[in-house]
Amino acid sequence: MRLRSAPLEDWLRDYYFSAEIDISSSGVQPYSMAELRAMTGLRQTDLDELVFDDGYSVGAPALREVIAGRWGSGDPARVMTANGSSEAISLVLMALLQPGDEVVVVEPGYHLLVEFAVGLGCKPRVWRLDPARDFRPSLDELAALVTDRTRAIIVNFPQNPTGTSITEPELRRMVSIADSVGAYLLWDAAFASMVYDTEPLPNVATLYDRGIDFGTFSKAFGLPGLRFGWCVAPPEVLTDCVRIRDYTTLHVAPLIELLALRVLRNADAFLEPRLKQAKVNREIFGQWAEAHADQISVSLPMGGVAAFPRLNGLSNTDAFCDDLFQRRGVLVIPGSSFGAPEHIRLGFGGPTDKLVEGLDRLTQELSTWGG
Repeated sequence: MRLRSAPLEDWLRDYYFSAEIDISSSGVQPYSMAELRAMTGLRQTDLDELVFDDGYSVGAPALREVIAGRWGSGDPARVMTANGSSEAISLVLMALLQPGDEVVVVEPGYHLLVEFAVGLGCKPRVWRLDPARDFRPSLDELAALVTDRTRAIIVNFPQNPTGTSITEPELRRMVSIADSVGAYLLWDAAFASMVYDTEPLPNVATLYDRGIDFGTFSKAFGLPGLRFGWCVAPPEVLTDCVRIRDYTTLHVAPLIELLALRVLRNADAFLEPRLKQAKVNREIFGQWAEAHADQISVSLPMGGVAAFPRLNGLSNTDAFCDDLFQRRGVLVIPGSSFGAPEHIRLGFGGPTDKLVEGLDRLTQELSTWGG
């Protein structure tokens, strides 16, 4: 297996920890351990009683039950916990795909969902989201890409980096398209609960026997440092995932699963405040974007906390993003990291005061570029 460089991670590696103001992130403001303990009732004695033994290959039973009840059909045999959704996605792709398989991937899109199958020797069929349609996906275009050789359709809606999404009827049509050729439908649901003008979409694993959902603490939950995720998938797929995991991570650490169980039993306490904050910040971003419509072109995200504005007059934003960081101390992501170099990824999930200050400095930098 040969993986190409991930431009997003290359960019963040150089800038992330030294940025004065980060408005690049696709996640919400992180919680602290003190906040986690207060919100879950976790006591010091609960931690002291933990024994650092090995864990279950597919996850602790109580944790799988909670996930199955909220995001699945109630069957814990269809759940696997993971070291972040990235591990779950990687394991599922390795379990399902063989060199030469056709897979549908979305661009612009998150590198793991685009490149990992390529590294496995698969043949990508790219479902391109058109900026002229505000990146709204066309199901007719998806249907035209799918063939009898399609092994998997790999998507994430609400989408990273564009913030676009689909409707429930479109989701059901997508399931029908996958079912027509017997393809798996892999759904990165990192932002499933973080939508603004509609209800969250149904979980694809409850609609389709070859549907696989992935969840994570890294985005809407505000707990990226825990590196906890999960997937809901057919049991036979999880069996193949375990065979691969036996050579790598083996399981999720018991400490992480202890914390994860407490969080998931109090999920709304973590999700609702960050969604409320995101709604406020989205409104602030929208007002800023409208005031600078001569400099940027963007549609408000339908979900998630990342927007993908185009900087008018620039064919590539790499140098602009570097100058913004070096001269203003503000971090955003150049669109070249997602195959759309005229754009930037701008995150609005963090503290409101940081967003306001970051947008002000971004405005100053735009003015120096003739915007």
